[in-house]
Order: sequence, then structure tokens, then C-alpha cells
Amino acid sequence: MTVSLGRFEFERGGSVPNLEVAYETYGEYTGDNAVLVCHALTGSHRVKCGPRGVDGQGTGWWDDVVGPGKFVDTREHFVVSVNVPGSCYGTTGPANTNPETDDPYGSDFPSVTVGDWVRVQRRLLDRLGVETLRAVVGGSVGGMNVLEWAKRYPDRVERAIPIATAARLDPQLLGLCAVARRAITSDSAWQGGDYYPDHPDAGLALARQLGHVSYLSKESMERKFGRRPADCPPRPFASDGGPGGFAPDTETYRDVESYLDYQARKFVERFDANSYLHLTRAMENYDLAAGHESDADALAGFDGEALVLSISGDWHFTVEQADRLAGAFREAGSEVTHRVLDSDHGHDAFLAEPELVGPPIRRFLAPAKRFAPVHASLFAH
Repeated sequence: MTVSLGRFEFERGGSVPNLEVAYETYGEYTGDNAVLVCHALTGSHRVKCGPRGVDGQGTGWWDDVVGPGKFVDTREHFVVSVNVPGSCYGTTGPANTNPETDDPYGSDFPSVTVGDWVRVQRRLLDRLGVETLRAVVGGSVGGMNVLEWAKRYPDRVERAIPIATAARLDPQLLGLCAVARRAITSDSAWQGGDYYPDHPDAGLALARQLGHVSYLSKESMERKFGRRPADCPPRPFASDGGPGGFAPDTETYRDVESYLDYQARKFVERFDANSYLHLTRAMENYDLAAGHESDADALAGFDGEALVLSISGDWHFTVEQADRLAGAFREAGSEVTHRVLDSDHGHDAFLAEPELVGPPIRRFLAPAKRFAPVHASLFAH
């Protein structure tokens, strides 16, 4: 579904004359059962599988978590998911046509922030008649989306469930994001962001491969790939099918490289490079404490309950970062539990292992939940 919210002014300046917002709802609204599900960096509002099935994070990315009888049971909860501004999955973004010029926005699309995402979600919920959220849940940058709800609209959120996230990126991830940006903007097809109808596929592919490595753990990569040579020959990547792409070395082409090439090819078919840059910048610039003295001070208005979920094998957003986040909730006076999910899959475990992440969410959403104090349950799963 898509709704028009009219003119939208972005926090960092600029506006669009008519913001179209794509969203989906699941279940029936009863006045007090709304759960907002926030997607990750390249996800969409399509939490459940549509008629075309699963397409990476584009469609059905939490199909095993949300639905009738599932961990977020749509027989009990009214689930809302909203595609964020700047994306390329239905909500207005750089690839959309600017009605004032009849050309794609491209480089003219305003910078977006996590705060913009939350403001858009609030306006949509107002349109739907949802005043209070039983819970807001999301992973990775979607977890930052959750934190911003608790910070910005604390009176409208009863429970916050940030998963595999942190209050801000650490310098290592900031560096990786910087290299990914340069991969895109160095592509010969980039053209300053005004590349439509062409696309800087080679640069976007490299950026995605760099990000994907950070989503996995050493243990999972050893188990999945080892040092085995690939059983298929490599194919060169190039934005225009000619010079300017990159061709893997056939003598050292291994399973891990073949896997990354496969993921990159799928990604460039479904995502837009400008959107990738806008969304990663929103993640890079996010700081929970912005405008406040500390993370705890930023959360001081939130008097609900929080469930912080982290993943033992995640080095993208670590257990230690999640523990500090839980400490900020606690210092702010919120009831908080930090669960560490035991998985060596890496950051993507919150997507790849629904049987791991789902049960604590279901217990937390239950009216008569029973959680042990955080100090006794830090490594429970």
C-alpha cells in the first residue's frame, strides 16, 4: 500500500513536494495492539512474502517471525511496517521522478536521517489512527530506528526491542562505510549521482560485498567456505559490460569470492546506488545522544520497557555495545533486559535464524511475560 503525505521537510534541509510512503499492515487493529516493525538497511516494508516470494531483504525478510501463530502473532498484534524515505522500495527516494522537473531526483534528493524515518512513520501511524504502539522492533539500523522512537516519542511507545544494534557506529564501521561509498562514487557510471537510466553496478557490487563480509563471522565463513576453490568460473563485473568493471583472478577464485559475487549480482538487480548511499549516511550520522548530555539523558523520557537483543558472533554491532545500550536504558529508569543470542552466524543472525530471535520477542510481547533480571540472564537464550 502507498499513501501520500504531501510536502515533507527533511531535518538536514531540503524537501520533496509530495512524499509517497509504502507500507503494509498485518492483522486487525484493536486500539492497543499495534507493533511497528522497522526494516534494516536494504530491507523494505514487505516483512512477509508477497506474490513474488522472497527477494533478499526486499520481500519477506521476516516471514518466519511475523504472521498468524508466529513469534509476532498477527492474530494478536496489528503489525505495521513502513519503507523509509530515501529507499527504492516504494517510498520516495532518489530514483523517483521529481514532479517539478520530470526527471529522477538523483543527486538533488535531500539527505535523510533516522529522525526523518521516525517522523514519517509517526505521520503514517497518525493517518492510520494508531496513537500508541505496544512495541517497536527492528534490527541493525532498524534498531537505531527503534531507539529514536523511544527518544523522540516516548509517550507513544510501551516497549522497545532494538536488535543487533548500537547507539552509534564505531570508527571501524565508519571506515568500512567510507570505503563502500568510494567504491560507488569511483564507478565510471556514477556521474555525480545523476546516472539514470544507467547504474554504477560495479561500484554498488563492491560496496555490497564489503558490507556483506561485515555481516558474517569468522566462524561462519570458515564453516561455509573454508579455503575451497570455486567450482564455477568467475564472471567480470562492469557497469556497462565493458572496461571499468573488475574481473576476478581465475587462479585464486574461491568459494567465498563466488558467494560474494552471487550476493552482489542479486543486490544490484534490486537496489539503487543513490539509495544505498543515502541510507548508509543516515546510519553513519545517527547518534542516540545527539542533542543530549548522554545516551541515558536521551532516553530519560521513556518510561516503558526495553528488550535489548545482541548476537554473540556479531562484530558489526557487538555484545559490549548492546550492554552499554542496556545500561543507558537502566540509567534512564527504564525496565530493561539484555539477552545475548548464542550464534556464530554473525550480524545477519537476526534475519537468518528466526528460531533464535523469535522466542524472546514473543515472550516480551506477551501480556504476562516473565523475564529474569538482566544480570542473571545476560547470556541466556
